[in-house]
Amino acid sequence: MITPDRMAAVDENAAALGVPRKQLMESSGNAVADAVREVAAPGATVALVCGRGNNGGDAFVAARFLDDHDVTVHLLGRPETIITDIARENWDALERAAIETRVVRDSRAFDLGDPDIVVDAMLGTGVTGALRDPERHAAQRINAHDAPVVAVDVPSGVDAATGEAAGVAVDADHVVTFHDAKPGLDALDAEVTVADIGIPETAELFVGPGDRRLLSRPADAHKGAFGEVLVVGGGPYTGAPALAGQAAMRAGADLVRVACPRSVAREVQAFEEGLIVRPFDGDRLTPDHLDHVRTLAADHDTVVFGPGLGDDDATLAAVREFLADYTGRVVVDADALAVVPDVDTDATLLCTPHAGELRAMGGPDVTGADWRERLEQVAAFAADTGHALLVKGPDDVVTDGERERVSRTGNPGMTVGGTGDVLAGAAGALLASLPPVDAGSLAAYANGLAGDRIVEDRGYGLLASDLLPELPAALWGGVDV
Repeated sequence: MITPDRMAAVDENAAALGVPRKQLMESSGNAVADAVREVAAPGATVALVCGRGNNGGDAFVAARFLDDHDVTVHLLGRPETIITDIARENWDALERAAIETRVVRDSRAFDLGDPDIVVDAMLGTGVTGALRDPERHAAQRINAHDAPVVAVDVPSGVDAATGEAAGVAVDADHVVTFHDAKPGLDALDAEVTVADIGIPETAELFVGPGDRRLLSRPADAHKGAFGEVLVVGGGPYTGAPALAGQAAMRAGADLVRVACPRSVAREVQAFEEGLIVRPFDGDRLTPDHLDHVRTLAADHDTVVFGPGLGDDDATLAAVREFLADYTGRVVVDADALAVVPDVDTDATLLCTPHAGELRAMGGPDVTGADWRERLEQVAAFAADTGHALLVKGPDDVVTDGERERVSRTGNPGMTVGGTGDVLAGAAGALLASLPPVDAGSLAAYANGLAGDRIVEDRGYGLLASDLLPELPAALWGGVDV
């Protein structure tokens, strides 16, 4: 089962893996033609009612495969307004093949004719809400006819995620959907066929550009809408909490505050004017500072706990005590990871260890293992701990024991110190609005992609701070937000 939004991401990831969308449309159209043949014998008249997007494009392809049927393609709108290049190419192929096409310029004059079977290819899974003309009028005409109806991916007007319709919707007898079932199709009184169109399993498993569809920026957003992050770190180190805080800002958090010892507060603040520093007394975190940290954490969507804290016994005791009674969302990084196995917490944790830190947590030794072995072992450990894990390595693996993702971005130049702090900060910003596995997956993908772009442009020798200005493009590049 896959949601429509996730399906759109998988389509894009498949293209990034080298499976062209044109090839997927060819396979989809062939599957639609097969579904028609199951219902209508050779020679039957088939009316394909098509929109101007890729759903219509699937039907354009199907029409070419139905050469043993009497086919008419009805396009709702002018050919020059077909939305995608691949749909337009397949419309042009119809005309070259001399298949009968009719352009519906006025839905009030739409004449379905008297077909033996109707194919609904007006709108796909990505469209929700009530139908508007010309689709609304066409749906009414289809429903008034007594011929069986095959819908492409989802009946037009039906929300593929819920099975509900906000108004008029096509009453389909058969639905041919692609790659995997959609949640809303179970609610329909229709025969549903799931067609394999050649999308590789790795398009769902490997994090890719399609996953950036999880991010959005509504035009009416206000300050704070995209999360407030608290970084708790510093003491022995000053750069780590500053890097994490800046990364959270670059990854979209609206406000980032850093709780750190007063002894390093001035240095942390000097890295970035936009960071809001909330120091506590002393030169390292201890249990005496927890009232201050808890008060701050209560006003934030996510806490990033660990960058630069060090492993002093009193510091680790403070981390343990904080997690034990906290119920919010926390990215746990660096030395703070050591206490996680010993803590019974109701907090939602995303832990970000490298292989050595994973061993110190009582997890498996995944050094040298390929991504398949790493994923299997880490998933089993995540299931035991009850926490999501982002285990850093040549291929980052992200899992909560149920959902599993692999990010293959990144390069050997990122072994330099501080890149993990950038990753933790980015994950903190994303965890403010996304589930832990999604937040960790996108953070790993963007952090690695930023590093890849730097090395491609300048070669090795990157600094962790070089990643910061690259993060926004890695997260939002090519996405319509």
